[in-house]
This record gives sequence, structure tokens and C-alpha cells, in this order.
Amino acid sequence: MANKGTIGVTTENIFPVIKKFLYSDHEIFLRELVANAVDADQKMKALAASGEFKGELGELDVRIVLDEDKKTLKVIDNGLGMTEEEVDKYINQIAFSSAGEFLEKYKDQIGNIIGHFGLGFYSAFMVSKKVTIDTLSWKEGAKAVKWSCDGSPEYEMGESSKTDRGTEITLYIDDEDAEFATKGRIQTLLDKYCKFMPVPVIFGKEQEWKDGKYVDTDKDNVINKTEPLWTRKPADLKEEDYMNFYRALYPMQDEPLFHIHLNVDYPFHLTGILYFPKIKDRMELTRNKIQLYCNQMFVTDSVENIVPDFLTLLHGVIDSPDIPLNVSRSYLQSDANVKKISGYITRKVADRLEEIFKNEREALESKWDNLKLFIEYGMLSDEKFCDRAMKFCLLKNTEGKYFSIDDYKKAIEGEQTDKDKKLVFLYATDAVAQYPFVEAARKKGYDVLLLDCELDAHFVNLLETKIGDCRFARVDSDSVDNLIPKEEKIRPELSEQEKSDLDTVFRSVLPSENNYYVTAENLGENASPILITQSEFMRRYRDMSALGGGLNFYGEMPASYNITVNMQNPLILKIMGAKAEAFAGKELADPVAELPKDATEDQKKEAQAKRDEAVNARNAELKEFASGNEILKQVTDLALLANGMLKGKGLSDFIARSEQVVAEAYLK
Repeated sequence: MANKGTIGVTTENIFPVIKKFLYSDHEIFLRELVANAVDADQKMKALAASGEFKGELGELDVRIVLDEDKKTLKVIDNGLGMTEEEVDKYINQIAFSSAGEFLEKYKDQIGNIIGHFGLGFYSAFMVSKKVTIDTLSWKEGAKAVKWSCDGSPEYEMGESSKTDRGTEITLYIDDEDAEFATKGRIQTLLDKYCKFMPVPVIFGKEQEWKDGKYVDTDKDNVINKTEPLWTRKPADLKEEDYMNFYRALYPMQDEPLFHIHLNVDYPFHLTGILYFPKIKDRMELTRNKIQLYCNQMFVTDSVENIVPDFLTLLHGVIDSPDIPLNVSRSYLQSDANVKKISGYITRKVADRLEEIFKNEREALESKWDNLKLFIEYGMLSDEKFCDRAMKFCLLKNTEGKYFSIDDYKKAIEGEQTDKDKKLVFLYATDAVAQYPFVEAARKKGYDVLLLDCELDAHFVNLLETKIGDCRFARVDSDSVDNLIPKEEKIRPELSEQEKSDLDTVFRSVLPSENNYYVTAENLGENASPILITQSEFMRRYRDMSALGGGLNFYGEMPASYNITVNMQNPLILKIMGAKAEAFAGKELADPVAELPKDATEDQKKEAQAKRDEAVNARNAELKEFASGNEILKQVTDLALLANGMLKGKGLSDFIARSEQVVAEAYLK
């Protein structure tokens, strides 16, 4: 006769809570039930190993049996089973788990009990209108027990007809979750969560193609590998094994660059294999490729709280029973062990990279372009990793040569130390687009780094801080003499009126959408007539703003350029000579300066108005002069063209003007 009772819970109706809120995803139920079944088999092994069980152990496995027509799903193990008292204790009293006390008693015989919480079984009610348990304990004289519940706190428990040791859980799938009564859905879930379980998990039979269709064979369809690569000793593995495992995990990915085998027993348990992936498109980084397992059971691929943010770019597997999970095993809780594990993984990654730097330098250099983003991200986001990485971080110059940071400092300190004793690191972000500036630096005997990574604007800031007493300057941010000034320069002597005229003349032939700062410099008669550059400070912080980092106000500012006019260039001398001739005897009068000290307010306003009128008139004449000076327009367009800033009508006019100049030179 069946006994009836009420499940011991602390709320009147626990099942709606389980169904809607306790688990983030209904599919978790199958993982939980298989995990419990694996536990039962593992516990049985422990009993046999300890000598407490002396009978026939048999082949321990977990079987999943689906009846699509009846919409039932069975999870069957041949583990230790339960007595009536144990069912009452572990099933009827929700949230009491036997795993803890079992582990304590048999800790010398077993190390991988998955269950921790006791609520795993009740996840079955998320998708079921009824659940039954048929179980027979391994204990001598035990009677089989049948337990059933329809999703209310009431249950029935009585005798079962089960004759073999173990537990069979039957789920009667409800209509709204009918997807979980289909073979394809169950196969997908088993592949996702159970493909590395330590006990064989069997779902149906293997199939073969026969007479134009797939038919079942007599061979069990085992969906998992019970000894995945990370559980084996590194000494027993070859490079090919690691590559094959990576291909199995990520079938469509390129070959990884390096791998790290993790294995630690104290002060926490952690195994795993991490791979450095090849990054094709730096702007499409793939995260969530590290799979977290708990004793070979898949938990999640969102590991942000376990590993530092930059390590989420890695691929691979981490397996640890010491990472605390909530009841759904989907989210991590804050715990001291997690912090220790995070620190350990970071240290192992740094150890591996330093080992490659010391022993496989050529291999590191050949793969650096794919590793660079990962290393820079780590250095920017993790202080301890940064301190380690300063030893193995590489710098690449525009000639394709690689240097450690210390080696590069020694290589350039002779030539690239400025008058203030600061070491200047020159760099380009695009060696082709900035070629004229790179060449100008090389002719001076300077070396130029290639910093073409999206993070480099932030990275050079970091290096300036870490290296100390140095600065980074983009090679097109100023004239080559000003990038690394060796001595104080003699600037052209211009009056305020001459400076104002110079500014007006050149602004009038420049595109109107940008801001310009026109200055006069003595760059030498063989240097370009006009140099267009962007301030290192403004350009760098605009780049940083574009990538994020709390500097958005820089990104909102319009682009600004420094227009350096080389007053020693013959073409500029000719332009300025023509301007002086055109404005001879037209000195700008300043009525404001001529006012007496006791001038009235009305007199001051009248004088200011006359001054503004005179300035506007002169500027109009200067713009007219500029628009008619072909040399001025040509040299300005050449400077714009060199910087990729000549477009549209301006480019069309320049081409037509150039063709006319060539025709006049060669057809005379």
C-alpha cells in the first residue's frame, strides 16, 4: 500500500518557484538529472573500492530513454540506489544533499561527486507534469521503492517492482515543454552538457545507412568521452593530441597559436587546457569560448567572474569542483577560491608566454601580430600581468623587426634622446599612409615602430608610465626636427600683422570643415613648403575616446590640424614676396591704438567698428590674393594630398591644375 505525504518544504508551494525562478533555463533539468545519476555510479565505485560493497559491480553507466509518442523521458543509472528512508530524507526533504556527507566518509576513494545542492532532482518539474522514481538500494535486504509526484507538494511512496540495483527517474513531459520529448532536442542537450561526463552516458543505438535510410544497430550510442584530454597527464600527450582536441571543440576555427595545460591540486583543484586563438579581425573579438566544467559536467561558457576579463579572449576548457555555483550551476558566486583560481590562471598564462619568449623567440615573433591585441589588453586591464608582460612584450618596427622593450630602449637611446634627455619612441599607425613621414625619420637615422592595434592609443600611455622618462610621438604629428628636438630652434621673425596675414592666406585655400592652426617655422630650403600634422596629444586622446575610456569630450571636438609653413622654402618665399608686393603701402591702420587716453565710450565703439571694417576689408583682399595665386593653391593641395585630405572638387581642381602645369612645362 502506498504511503502519502507532503514534501518537507519551507514554503506552501515550492514548485512554481522551481519552474519559473530557480533555474535560468529549463534545459538545465537534463544536466541535473544526468549529474545525479553519474554521482550514484561514482558513489558505487567508491563503495566497491573501499571494500564495503563486495558484490558484482557490473558496467556502470547512465541510460537516457525517450518515448516520443508517450512523451516520457527516463534517466536510468545502476548506481547505489536508495532505500525508503533515503528517499524520504533526500527527496521529500528538499535541499538536503547527501553529497557532502558521502564525500566526507569516502574522500579517500572518490574525488568527483558532482551533486552539491539536493535541488537538482526537482529541476525535473520545470518540464514535467509528473515525475516518478523507481529505485533499489545496493544494501543487503533492501526493498525497491516507488515515489511519484504530480507537481504539487503531495507525493505517494510505496513498493516498486524494480529488481536491479540503481535508480530510474521517469519524466512525463508537459504539453508546453513538448520540445523536450523530441530526439533531436535531447541529443543536443546531451552533446552540450554531458559529452565529457566520467561515466558512459547512453542514448539509444548507433545508426548506420542501410537501404536508403538510417537504421539502429545493436551497439549502444555512447555520447561522451569519459577521459577528456584535460584529465590526462601532459607528459602522456603530444602536440597532435592538443590540436585534435581543439578541432573537436571548435571545428570551424583556425589552428591555435599556443596552448597551456592547467593542473593544480592545492590550495584548490583545477585542471584544463587553454588555447591562444588566432585573431583574424581585431574588431570582431570572440568571447565566451572558454567552457567551464565541474567534474567533467559542462556548466557555462560565461566565465567572466572566474578569469580576468582579458583572458576571456582565450579558448579551451577549465574544470574545477571548487568553484561555487548557485543551484542552477549557471552563475558564479563571489568566493575566495574564485579569486585564487583567477590569479593562478593569469600567472600560468604569463609563465607560458615568458617561457616561449625565452626558449622559442622565433615562434613568438612569427605569431606576435595575432597575439599583440591579447597581450596589450591584458597589460591595460591587469596590473600584475602587465608587470610580467613588460619582460616578454615585443615591439615591431616598420621594417618588420621585433624587439623586447628593454632591447629597443638600448637600440634607440643614442639617436632618439632629445635636448631634455627624454627618450623619444617614434611610431606609425599605417606605414603606407604615413610613408613620407617614416622616410623623413629614417633619413635622420631614427627608427619608427609600427603600432597598428586598436588599443595602441591607450597602450602608448601605459608604456610612457611604465618605462618612465620617455614619450611616444606619432611620426606624422610634427616635422621630423620637432619630433626629437636636439637644440633650441630659431623661429622666423614675423610681426603680429604678418602672422595674421599668413593665417588668413592659408586658411582661405584649406577645406573649411576642419580647424587649423597656422604657424611659421624655419625647416630648411630643401624641406616641404607646407607640413600638415595633428597634435600628438589631441589625436591620441581622440583615438582613445573613439575606443571608449571616459574621454568622450575629445571625440566630440572637431578635427584640428597644425599647418606649418616653411619660411625657408623657395616656393613659400615667392608666395610671400608676391603678397608683400600686392600689399605694399597698404599697412593696416589701427584707429583703436590712436585713441586718446580720455576717449569716451562712444569714441571707443566707433574706433573699434572702423578697425573691424578695416580688418575685414584686408582679409577680403588677402583671400582674393590667395585665390589667384596658383603656386599657393598647388603647394597647399600637395600637402593635403600627402595626408589623404584632398577630395571631391578640390582633388578634381588639383588634377586639372597639375595637368596644365605639366603641359606648360613640356609643350613650350
